[in-house]
Amino acid sequence: MILLEILLLLFLIFCALAAVFAKNLVATVIIFMSYSSVMAILWILLQSPDLAITEAAVGAGVTSILFFLALRKLNQLRGVDRDDET
Repeated sequence: MILLEILLLLFLIFCALAAVFAKNLVATVIIFMSYSSVMAILWILLQSPDLAITEAAVGAGVTSILFFLALRKLNQLRGVDRDDET
């Protein structure tokens, strides 16, 4: 059990660093979703199901949807930047 928690914590650190250094905004949102999902799993392992449900619903759910809607407004979800076309 301790090994699983250590691996999940290392994955959290990796996700945090990857989100900071990612160039693509869509990739950053997906990394944030995985960070929130792993954090919800860690809350379950720490026997705190109320925080796990909140983290899964708000962190991986609502916040990610809001980020994707903001990216759609900014025209970043097409996958091709305007500068790359010229």
